[in-house]
Amino acid sequence: MLKMLLHDGETKLVPFEESECCDAFRHTAAHILAQAVKRVFPAAKLGIGPSIENGFYYDFDVETPFTAEDLDKIEKEMKKIVKEGHSLECFALSVDEAKTQFADEPYKLELIEELAQKGEALAFYKQGEFIDLCAGPHLARVSDVKAFKLLSATGAYWRGSEKNKMLTRIYGTAFPKSAQLEEHLARLEEAKLRDHNKLGRELELFTTADVVGQGLPILLPKGAKIVQLLQRWVEDLEEERGYQITKTPSFGKSDLYKISGHWQHYKDGMFVMGDEESDKEVFALRPMTCPFQFQAYLNRGRSYRDLPIRYNETASLFRNESSGEMHGLIRLRQFTLADGHIICTPEQVEKEFLDAIDLVVYVMKALGLYDDIYYRFSKWDENNREKYIGDPAQWEKTQNLMREILDKSGLNYYEADGEAAFYGPKLDMQAKNVYGKEDTLFTVQIDFQLAEKFGMVYTDSDGEKKHPFIIHRSAFGCYERTLALLIEKYAGAFPLWLAPVQVRILPIADRHNEFCERVQGELRKAGIRAEMDTRSEKIGFKIREAQLMKVPYMAVIGDAEVEAGIVAVRNRRGDPDGLSGTMSIADFCAALRREVDDKVIL
Repeated sequence: MLKMLLHDGETKLVPFEESECCDAFRHTAAHILAQAVKRVFPAAKLGIGPSIENGFYYDFDVETPFTAEDLDKIEKEMKKIVKEGHSLECFALSVDEAKTQFADEPYKLELIEELAQKGEALAFYKQGEFIDLCAGPHLARVSDVKAFKLLSATGAYWRGSEKNKMLTRIYGTAFPKSAQLEEHLARLEEAKLRDHNKLGRELELFTTADVVGQGLPILLPKGAKIVQLLQRWVEDLEEERGYQITKTPSFGKSDLYKISGHWQHYKDGMFVMGDEESDKEVFALRPMTCPFQFQAYLNRGRSYRDLPIRYNETASLFRNESSGEMHGLIRLRQFTLADGHIICTPEQVEKEFLDAIDLVVYVMKALGLYDDIYYRFSKWDENNREKYIGDPAQWEKTQNLMREILDKSGLNYYEADGEAAFYGPKLDMQAKNVYGKEDTLFTVQIDFQLAEKFGMVYTDSDGEKKHPFIIHRSAFGCYERTLALLIEKYAGAFPLWLAPVQVRILPIADRHNEFCERVQGELRKAGIRAEMDTRSEKIGFKIREAQLMKVPYMAVIGDAEVEAGIVAVRNRRGDPDGLSGTMSIADFCAALRREVDDKVIL
């Protein structure tokens, strides 16, 4: 499907499937949205309106946030504008002309002033009576944007800074054909059903409280049980692979972070306690464990024979995220990381790096998430060197080393400039939530600088003191974020080994409770998490509620089961080919135990 694109006054035909055309298509939809808002709400002040993946948004400064009814009115006006069929015109204005044109638009004036100071040209696009400051490109006609839908209105700080005013952002989506739009809206509805922020609360996995604070979730018993299971499993895996566990403080003096460089490069993202101008010591909650674990290495002298040393720690970390960035369990101000550091000789880097990746792959496959992750080789930005420490030649040498290792590994990765840690390049394992938002699950980093900063040395075979390499890695990433992805992956119906409640025992009448207690006791002896529902409700109601709570198995107990000493088993899927039917307590326990031990994913 070809679309006519307009850019710098020139037009060309481009297939819609090309990213340039997709962006132009949705960017044009954003301008139609802004034009409609100015017609329906003339007092609204314009912010910015870019295209985003599968959609667009536009920010407005309005006295009262838009309601659902307002969005309906705006969408109807957008349809009128499309029918009017305006062609888009691209033109330039001088700074003075631009300021006159947008005299009543304070946010546009700010952008005009900023572009003028940079000496950049001021480009504008016009459709009907509507004019916007914009670099383009756009479609040549608004009539090509026929299938669109406004999705929501939410708050957003101007230019993403909490220091600026909160504006109202309208999100929408647009496609060339109605069928494509309907398909996308159906996917969004499915995403809502899997949204961990909604489902996790309904299943009583976590909650939040305003009095506690944003980005500080409370894991309820069921959610805490899942995290405990994962933590014990990961720590056992690490021990099997030669890691030594540490337990380090949750905060430290600013002196520590100044040595590592975090104070200079990451202070704005830290929670600082104290005032540097006073005589008191200044402390900060740790956003990472590396400078703390390094002290374990520095506890005594080291030889090349001691290396590699692998430290691991399940650590609570604290990062001062902006309120606009936080969402459910995905991005938090306090989170739990399966952190670790491998201290090794240059000759050991390749093997240790590959072994760290191997552990991540094993974990991801066991969780059923492996097919959902992809790899990003995050490099420094040589044009923005103030973000990093170290010599450019060292950066290039280390990045080339990592690229060689990645190529040998056979991983399918892509490269991204400017995403490295300030002290070294890294491999990021990326994943998307149900709405397509990308986040990092795991990282493996090669650090060629911090050992020298902390005075970490080892005596090599030639008797010389040398600085080791350090590999920063997470075997599991952030537990809360991974829990969020697991909720969305399985729509809350976790594999048996991860289910917080694995069996719900359902007595049909009170007289069956004693036998149910016996069944529960046997299941618990087998290491199965079982609970009883002894409420005076009909058995059909109990079964439906257990299914809604995603409990993997139900054991229904009536007169016949008590008399025969058996259980009637139902699975949450109602699958007759799955584990179901009547069986002995011992057989039921054994079948469940096999499914747990094999970490079966159905």
